[in-house]
Amino acid sequence: MIKVDSLNIIDSPAPRLPRPDWLRVKLPTGDGYSRLKSLVDTYKLHTVCEEARCPNIGECWASGTATIMILGDTCTRSCGFCAVKTGRPTELDLAEPKRVGEMVKLMNLRHTVITSVNRDELRDGGASIWAETIREIRKQHPTTKIEVLIPDFQGDTDAMDTVFREHPDIMNHNTETVPRLYRLVRPQAKYQRTLDLLRRAKEHFNLITKSGIMVGLGETPEEVLEVMKDLRAVHCDIMSIGQYLQPTKAHLPIARYVPLEEFEHYRRVGLEMGFRNVESGPLVRSSYHAEEQAK
Repeated sequence: MIKVDSLNIIDSPAPRLPRPDWLRVKLPTGDGYSRLKSLVDTYKLHTVCEEARCPNIGECWASGTATIMILGDTCTRSCGFCAVKTGRPTELDLAEPKRVGEMVKLMNLRHTVITSVNRDELRDGGASIWAETIREIRKQHPTTKIEVLIPDFQGDTDAMDTVFREHPDIMNHNTETVPRLYRLVRPQAKYQRTLDLLRRAKEHFNLITKSGIMVGLGETPEEVLEVMKDLRAVHCDIMSIGQYLQPTKAHLPIARYVPLEEFEHYRRVGLEMGFRNVESGPLVRSSYHAEEQAK
């Protein structure tokens, strides 16, 4: 195993760092991309690919995969890293689950990833819509595997259980960063709450669990390894690690670009820790290569 200090990593926060060549991506084009864009617009759905400005949108949409974002496009939280619009949502679309099911069926998806904004103003945080969406997908396209990337529901175990009882094939909830940076990166979230959610999904419902973090926000390699240990302590099965990319000037700056060998180091150490799969690389996001991870 490579020791962390052998990587000779130095954190040097800088607001405007030159982007490495290996982080450049092509603009989204092609028939596959255009078809999926048309379907998303026709069914009046939101995708985290667009709302969060994911760098992999061209690759994923060209292959016919997208992460559908339910419960609208306005989040009640103000995370320092996220490009999704923040504010107070004005509506709740009760017909949305059915449209999601119809689109999944039309696309004949083998693996479907669903996420959502935070809806902290709702009594159940939107859990009932989450459950109905899973049921609609299974009703309209029973063969698809369903991966959910859920919010923390402010720690409400009844809301969590509403989703867990539908037994999604993979239950994902992101840790996002190391504990020391939570107040900066996720001011309305709690590190322990995330761990408790993942533990509950595993211990009470025996779900396959998954979580992910971003690096390049000012964390140290030692802190990343501690998060990985914490996730294994709650029996998390799958982990993703990707480079933070600043979506706009109003968001947190990039502290550093993490070198490729460090990503590979995290992958190897994670597998040694017992994760069933570790997706680690600059462009990795929660749902990147989700179907391959599930396999």
